[in-house]
Amino acid sequence: MASRTELTRQILFMAAQILADHPDGLSASGIWPLVEKRMPGLVQEWDEGGPASNTPKQALQWKSGRLVKPGWITKAHGRWYLTPLGRLALDRHSDGSSFMTEAQAGYVYWEKNRKGFEAAERLLEAVPVGHWVAAEDLAAQAGVDTLHLVGWLQGERPEGWHRVLDRDGGIPDDSHADGRLRKTWQGMLDEEGLHAVLGMAPPGRRISGADLRQLLDEDADTDVDPDDGSERPRRAWFVRGSNVQGVNLVPDWLVDGYCSLPAAKLRELPPGVSQEAVQAAVAEDYAHGSYNERLKKTAEFHAFLSRMRENDLVLTNDGGKVYVGRLAGGPAFRVSISNRANLQRPVAWLNVDSPLDFADDLPDEISAKLATQHDVLDLTEFAEELEQLGRPEPSRPQVVREMTLPDVDDELAGRLLVDRDWLQECVELLRDRPQLVFYGPPGTGKTYLAQELAHFLAGGRPENVKLVQFHPAYSYEDFFEGFRPVQTPDGQGVTFKPLPGPLLRLVDAARQRPEEPYVLIIDEINRGNLAKIFGELYFLLEYRKRAIDLLYSSAEGTGQAFTLPENLVILGTMNTADRSIALVDAAMRRRFAFVELHPEETPTREMLGRWLGERNLPDDAAHLLAELNARIDDRDFKIGPSYLMREAVHRDGRGFERVWRTQILPLLEEHHYGDGIDVSQRYGLPALRKALKLDQKPGEAAGEPAS
Repeated sequence: MASRTELTRQILFMAAQILADHPDGLSASGIWPLVEKRMPGLVQEWDEGGPASNTPKQALQWKSGRLVKPGWITKAHGRWYLTPLGRLALDRHSDGSSFMTEAQAGYVYWEKNRKGFEAAERLLEAVPVGHWVAAEDLAAQAGVDTLHLVGWLQGERPEGWHRVLDRDGGIPDDSHADGRLRKTWQGMLDEEGLHAVLGMAPPGRRISGADLRQLLDEDADTDVDPDDGSERPRRAWFVRGSNVQGVNLVPDWLVDGYCSLPAAKLRELPPGVSQEAVQAAVAEDYAHGSYNERLKKTAEFHAFLSRMRENDLVLTNDGGKVYVGRLAGGPAFRVSISNRANLQRPVAWLNVDSPLDFADDLPDEISAKLATQHDVLDLTEFAEELEQLGRPEPSRPQVVREMTLPDVDDELAGRLLVDRDWLQECVELLRDRPQLVFYGPPGTGKTYLAQELAHFLAGGRPENVKLVQFHPAYSYEDFFEGFRPVQTPDGQGVTFKPLPGPLLRLVDAARQRPEEPYVLIIDEINRGNLAKIFGELYFLLEYRKRAIDLLYSSAEGTGQAFTLPENLVILGTMNTADRSIALVDAAMRRRFAFVELHPEETPTREMLGRWLGERNLPDDAAHLLAELNARIDDRDFKIGPSYLMREAVHRDGRGFERVWRTQILPLLEEHHYGDGIDVSQRYGLPALRKALKLDQKPGEAAGEPAS
């Protein structure tokens, strides 16, 4: 006879099978008769299993969480539904034992990580309406596994569950959503203005991992007893008051000690009100406004009423004067002249007599944020800097969030076979403007030098350096971001997803560590259509402190404009034999410093001689290369030394002749194509040796006969 535990597992398995036949769901009372019908003798066997403490019908109800927590069953509006994950589990497990074993494993994971799932639920409640989060970001902040999180969301369906998407803005692959769920899911997103393009939510509406961390910190604050001496982490906010319906309210704020929002039509809502309640109130009270306007007001009212807390820092500006204060109390609705300041919070302004200068005192990242058109902005990532800036002089320390490029040393210069002063000048150029191009004929070591310098500037951290190579087919979508074809999870088709390019990925990394240099190397930069590849980013190369809207990831009213971080350095290489620097447009030349590497100029001229000297090799190769270049009339086609700076070339005379015949002469054949010059007779080794009166081939040991 089966135990009641085993009978319960059989009941749950049978319930899942029944729900699979009822895609429109069943009530709990509607499921039980079908279970009883398919399991004759169940009640009798149950009664024989022990005292009548409960019934099999109650067991179905009470133990259904074993299927809800893994995401196999969801309950809504009094009905139970089998989710696509539950249907997948049934397909994988034909017997109840293995089915329930996997379900139990999911339930046990939830039970062991209950605090993490509770944190995820609280985080979702704080995500603004009309925005979304990546499942892996939410899982990381809550400290749970992404796969289990997506499953739990499908079963529990907490507030905002539909705002959890894949990193690209699509419905999570781990949900295995069918057509029915996708339609429901996308409908909920559409209602919040998250209209999908090719199945992907707008990337500009995504809440980043950093912002989720701040939301988690804020949520944790509610668990701190204000009387226990603990100090909760302080957040920081910008509230715009210099142009409220055409009027500057900042002078009144400073005198009377408050900040405010215009909320003439908004009904009185309590402090700490939920985001959903604010959204409902705004939808009714501001029904005359556009959807985007209502979305903006919902986010700002919710922040002002619930997310901002006492002792948080607040920032505002009156033209070029910037004021920092500390929130001194909760929100309140007030009678306001002209209805411009109905919703107020008391503020203790800290620097009324010594305002900061917008251009000189604020970190560039804050200035870029304030250039957006929102009335309330979360500046918590700059809370430490704002805390320091709010202190009166002279105790206010200087805020430094900038990286510093290191000076070169003798070891690096020696390894690169260049003078230290020349290499240091390259660093100085990058300090002045962090974009530089090495240009010159082939074989001058442009790419090698760029790579070595990049790794030195990045402190030897390989993850801080990225190399890309431009070519005629390279585009903005390849370089920065764009929609790319991706195979669907079932392998039967292709969908288009917005994917970041190497520049955007490096920018995201650089923002996480503003004190570290990050270097992007663009090899053969002049082979691509630069205007097409850089697009609107051209502007940011010259104006790093400004913000712009992007072609694809436009902020769509959220104020999340894009900036290039100051700690991103760009090194390019350009082969002048492929295309002359004169063909590069003026915009490109204005935004980059250009440093020439030419076989007849320092430092390239001395490289081969130094390399040979370090290895105690004869200097014949250096003389031959110099003679070769003296015979080449076109300056852009002279040959660089790197062809001859390899150990294998100098092991014997055959290696040297082979490089000359198969690598150097073909370049000159192409250069002289059609002009009637005999390249071998003019540039071949016999002719050069004869001119230089060299009796021995480079690399041959003394006394060995020449071939």
